[in-house]
Amino acid sequence: MIEECILETRELTKEFKGFVAVKDVNLKVGRGSIHALIGPNGAGKTTCFNLLTRFLLPTRGSILYRGRDITGSGPAAVARMGLIRSFQISAVFPHLSVLENVRIALQRRRGGSFDFWRADRVLTQLNARSRELLDSVGLSGFEDAIAVELPYGRKRALEIATMLALEPEMLLLDDPTAGMAHEDVERTTALIRRVAADRTVLMVEHNLGVVAKLSDRITVLSRGEIIAEGNYESVSKHPDVVQAYLGSEHG
Repeated sequence: MIEECILETRELTKEFKGFVAVKDVNLKVGRGSIHALIGPNGAGKTTCFNLLTRFLLPTRGSILYRGRDITGSGPAAVARMGLIRSFQISAVFPHLSVLENVRIALQRRRGGSFDFWRADRVLTQLNARSRELLDSVGLSGFEDAIAVELPYGRKRALEIATMLALEPEMLLLDDPTAGMAHEDVERTTALIRRVAADRTVLMVEHNLGVVAKLSDRITVLSRGEIIAEGNYESVSKHPDVVQAYLGSEHG
């Protein structure tokens, strides 16, 4: 039972030239929870994410965030409301330093223009907050490193730091541990748990071990439709879920 819903979809549907990628999805995400969206390849998870963050327009249906209909809102407007997403490919400025990446995100949050010409005092104030954010994601020793030179897992941590700079109420994480070695997966899992302490997280994640460790609630998609919801123990034993995963491996 979800006591307070922060994000909800009603009959959310997306068609591409006759192909139905997402069909009649009714999703409810509880405030303060970690909610995972899982399913075999081609299930419609990333399409659903793109609809939620307004990078795609639905064919029909509606999206409500904090009780407000955001179906017609643009991506930037949704982000300003506190709904911030990551991408499967790390979205940082590759040739700037780790500190500069976070500082740019802080400038964006302030709503002004970028302050490259501003007084040192202003930038120093941003540096202090930037270092706090870097420390919160385990990057306190990396502030002078160039982003493109970071190991992959650290690059994803930097992306999360830039998301936190925008002071989100809800984070949407698209496959946060994809392509990571075991050590990075463990570090990122712990990081997600920390950042979720005072905000809501909705994540698409292929690593079911990560899903089992983190998720309060899980929604399973197959061929664009919800086939099961609940905690990990219940959905992992659901016959439709077992069939969807076995079918994707053997079909």
